[in-house]
Amino acid sequence: MNLALMHNYSTTGVVLHTLKYGDNALIVFLLTADRGRTSCIVRGIKGRHGGNRMALLQPMFVVEIEAVSSSRAQMDTIRDVRSAVPLVSVPFDIVKSTIAMFMAEVLYRLVRDVEPNSLLFDFVCGAVQSLDDAAEGVANFHLKFLVELSRYMGFYPSGDYREGDLLDIREGVFVGALPLHGDAMSADNTRILAAVMSEEFDTLSRISLNRTARDGFLSAMLDYFGYHLDTIHTIRSVEILRTVFG
Repeated sequence: MNLALMHNYSTTGVVLHTLKYGDNALIVFLLTADRGRTSCIVRGIKGRHGGNRMALLQPMFVVEIEAVSSSRAQMDTIRDVRSAVPLVSVPFDIVKSTIAMFMAEVLYRLVRDVEPNSLLFDFVCGAVQSLDDAAEGVANFHLKFLVELSRYMGFYPSGDYREGDLLDIREGVFVGALPLHGDAMSADNTRILAAVMSEEFDTLSRISLNRTARDGFLSAMLDYFGYHLDTIHTIRSVEILRTVFG
């Protein structure tokens, strides 16, 4: 083998999705600090160390990987993986792990850029840590995550909110009346949006929402994302969220 064709590197990444490849390998999709979105293959998942690797490659886990790229291979190979941000509660809390699954699926479907985006990466890592630390307001966490993610996708709502306003979905601004094109978030959902925007991840318990209101706002935010990004499609984990919060 020509070693000049190979390159070893290390990077930190957030696990977005895994896909079984053959009987003894996984394809892992990662959002990385210095390589944007990338995919690598992990072999030997049924071997002696396979269980440890599988345990680390869960949705939204932040890992450090040692990998090798080769001009002869279509995909880089992960040689070693270890935890970069140890999570204390997410792996063992059904609500938090379901929210992490939702966050990972949204990012997997939306983020396609192979160019590094340090601001997005830092936001995602911070959100994972905030979810792990959260003691209150967890039921609203995924709503805040979506609202803040829109900032990094380029359509964070703008303008000053006033009671009764609507969000113009096309322009991403608060308006006092239904726009002529008719694409607007309802007054109730716009009120929730303004409330979510005004809180931090650690103050979400201040927002009191019942199941119907929470579910309606989630659907409205996904419609908002769907207008601006046609890659979001149906998020399968939404139904799991509804079951957990039901």
